[in-house]
This record gives sequence, C-alpha cells and structure tokens, in this order.
Amino acid sequence: MKNLFAGLVLLVCAAAAFAQQPQPDKKPVAKDTKTQTTKPGAKLPFVLTVKTRPILNLSLKAEKANMAEVAQELSKRLKTPIFLGTERQKEPLTIEFSELTLEPALQLLSPTVYVDYEIETGSQNPPRALGIYLYDVNQGEPPMSAVVHGSTQTMLIEGNTEDGVEPESDEEKKKKEEEEPLRVTYQNYMLSVKAKKQPLPLVLLKIGETIGIPVDIQNATMEMVDAEISKLSVEDVVRQLSPNIKLFVRADLTRAERRALRLVLFEPPKTDQEGR
Repeated sequence: MKNLFAGLVLLVCAAAAFAQQPQPDKKPVAKDTKTQTTKPGAKLPFVLTVKTRPILNLSLKAEKANMAEVAQELSKRLKTPIFLGTERQKEPLTIEFSELTLEPALQLLSPTVYVDYEIETGSQNPPRALGIYLYDVNQGEPPMSAVVHGSTQTMLIEGNTEDGVEPESDEEKKKKEEEEPLRVTYQNYMLSVKAKKQPLPLVLLKIGETIGIPVDIQNATMEMVDAEISKLSVEDVVRQLSPNIKLFVRADLTRAERRALRLVLFEPPKTDQEGR
C-alpha cells in the first residue's frame, strides 16, 4: 500500500519577478473618467458610449479615428488597462456598432483579443476585467503575469513513502486510484475533482498542481471538502468548493478558450461582531 503525505511550503517570490507587458503598448487609465479634454467646438472622430445597466455594453461610431485614441478613451471608461499591438497603434478605425457586450465589441476592434479577469466565487458580480489586449495577427500571447500579480505561492509536496515495493499490475493501480481520497483530473479545459473529507487548501493545491497554475493560500482553514464533480470548467468547480476563492482567468476570444492563471484562497471579511 502507498501512503501519501502532503505538506505546504510557502515560497515568497519577489514581486519584481512578475514581468509587465512592455510599456509602449500599454494605454494607462486616466484618473479623470468623467470628461474628455477637447478644444471647444472640436468634433471627435469617434463617439463612444459605455453603459453598465442592465449589463455592461458598448457603442462606438468611428470614422478614420486613431485606434490608439479610441483604446485610450475606452480604457478610461472601463477603468481597465488596454494593451495594443504595434500595428494597431496607428491603425485608422472606421466602424459602427451599438450596445454590444464587452467581448463581442472587442472582437470587432482587433483580430486577436485576450481579456484577463478576476472572479470572486462568493460574489454575484460579473467577472472583473483586469487587462485587455488588442493584438496584431499572429502576435504572441501576453505574459501570464502581465496584470495578474502575486508575490507568494504555496506549493504541494507529495511523495511515496514505500518506494521499492513490488510493482503493481494495471488493475491494482486502477483500483488504488479509485480508492484515493483526493483525485483531480484536467482534460480539454474540463476539470474533475473527487474529494473524500479533504482539507480545502489541499484540494486547491492539488487543482493548481494538476492544471499547472500558482496557488496562494492566505486562509489556513481546515474546512473539509466532500464532493464529486465531473467535467466542469475550472470556474464552475471552484464556485462549488468555497465562496472565498479568487480565480484569475484569461479569455482567448480568437480561439474561444478560457484558461486559469492563478488561484487565491483568501480570508473571509470579518463581520462587525467578529471585529469587536
């Protein structure tokens, strides 16, 4: 029989190790988002409208407008940094659309689009966009840490305490795998988790190890997970595990793919009574 042991090792990584996207491509968010500075009577080459009710939607009418100027104004309105590919920066933009949600609107602005989101599993709010990338055709994917930062990472260490025993048959291996208290598989962006009374931090670390993403355990809860979840997206799985998880994901709109970037288990906010 194999005995598995698990330990948590906290690695503190320098925040500077997380590379930023090159600054020339970045359109910073201006602090003043209420007004647009123009000369009196000047006619803008575009009209941009951003509404948040009932859901976030965009309208844009542009006639040979400078793409960089449109992106800068959109960044202000969304309060989200926008990164432009080299060819996009000086591209004249002529387009018109009305009341499109964020992702379909972005796809009309560039041939290659990525959006990094933050999702809080206990919140009813939609995912929050952290960074938008309007890239050129065949431009490489932005760094995973372009806007998703983290200075700490928790690692799962597993080992076999009975190395050197007689080899097992395939049938014996399959039977033992089925009997394991924690099993996580990931295929075609679909995640499956089978946990029998396992600590939540351990389950999240196993998910991170399987997917290949960093996990930050900020809440040393010993809440037990007893669940069997089969072939769901990472977002849907973590929502079922705890309301105190932040999941960072990247949406690749060109390929219609979403993949996880980072997991954080955070301390739940204290109530007024607990704070006294």
